[in-house]
Amino acid sequence: MADVKIEPSWKAVLAPEFEKLYFQNIRTVLHGAKAAGKILYPPGPLIFNAFNKVPFEEVKVVILGQDPYHQPGQAMGLSFSVPKGIRIPPSLINIYKELHRDLSGFVIPPHGDLSEWAAQGVFLLNAMLSVEKGVAGSHAKIGWQDFTNAVIHTLSERRNGLVFMLWGNFAKQKKQLIHPTKHLILEAAHPSPLAGNAFSGCAHFSKANHYLQSIGKTAIDWRIAP
Repeated sequence: MADVKIEPSWKAVLAPEFEKLYFQNIRTVLHGAKAAGKILYPPGPLIFNAFNKVPFEEVKVVILGQDPYHQPGQAMGLSFSVPKGIRIPPSLINIYKELHRDLSGFVIPPHGDLSEWAAQGVFLLNAMLSVEKGVAGSHAKIGWQDFTNAVIHTLSERRNGLVFMLWGNFAKQKKQLIHPTKHLILEAAHPSPLAGNAFSGCAHFSKANHYLQSIGKTAIDWRIAP
């Protein structure tokens, strides 16, 4: 992980976590996998992409994913997001459909790159920050959840007026880490087609903007340029 650069504000608030035994274990596992010739996603410089794109004090909305995409070219260190030129994953297609339903003027883009959201303070955090090629959930137990739980808890404690979007049972379990009166917690079914049509109608995007504006913050422009 020597090639990973972490945005300074996050490095400061998370400094104690980097010294803990579980984080040393993450380093050991990743170095060992690399030495064994295994391919990991996302590429090393993108493991902390979500943090590097949104400094700690600029986070407005947290969208929690679970595992990075595990097929070539997909994972870019932002939950639910894939680079331009990569086929849009089914869950993101359903997110786009809900945005189109929820917000007047939202046009479904031809790509799945959500970097424009990150530029406005949408923190696209996966619970696990790495995965072995082709093996979903392969790094679920190496320590990443200890780290990202600490990230969520730190945001809850040190910031006020954030929106947390928790989609699916896995994400909903993180509710216990979030102060319920300091922040807006939005829960819904996972946007995966495996959940049927349950995500449709959650209106999380308009609800997030109404909340942000009610506390004097600028709304998120959820539109994505083609």
